[in-house]
Amino acid sequence: MKSAFQRQSPGEAAILDAAVQLFSTNGYDAVSMREVASAAGVSKANIYHHFASKETLYRAILDQSAADLSGLVETLAASTGSFESRLAEFAAGHLQHLDRNPLASRLIIREAFSGDNQRSRILVDQVFGDIFERIVAIFRAGQQAGSLRADLDPALCATLLMGADVFFFQARDVLAQFPDVEFACHSPRFSREMVEVLLRGMMNLPTEVRA
Repeated sequence: MKSAFQRQSPGEAAILDAAVQLFSTNGYDAVSMREVASAAGVSKANIYHHFASKETLYRAILDQSAADLSGLVETLAASTGSFESRLAEFAAGHLQHLDRNPLASRLIIREAFSGDNQRSRILVDQVFGDIFERIVAIFRAGQQAGSLRADLDPALCATLLMGADVFFFQARDVLAQFPDVEFACHSPRFSREMVEVLLRGMMNLPTEVRA
């Protein structure tokens, strides 16, 4: 299996791969550094050579995920084309990011729903905070450019966009069991149509009302 942590040395990557597997399965608090060492095939001392503590190891996993997602947001902000096409491209890229990093993604989702305020604070400060604020700013810029309604809450728009991707990522195998959910096996279609519904709504309004 190809490591998701290609920017680190082979030793660091092995430790990070083992840690994200254990953290995503059992939760951060339930995993010891000894267990990580055993899963990585290294000594406990070797882990501390690379990472000063379990918290440092945990934050390194979050850092990598945040760096990848940050690049997607930068692309969204710098892209040309219509607001709708740019947003659809970002939604597809975000879903691909989740799919490329399933263990880290599930770890972050697990932590987000843990109810632990300290873990939630770390996620906001280290992973989601700046990225979410930039996505909100992009929606706000779309309002200022006249592409979006001025009465919308940009933070709610950002929440709906990212939340739809996260739900699809988590529930895709279940969705695929329903005969009517044809998009479950076609992520690009889901991203494209989800953004269209998000931007255009569900109501079949008269042309004059749409305007």
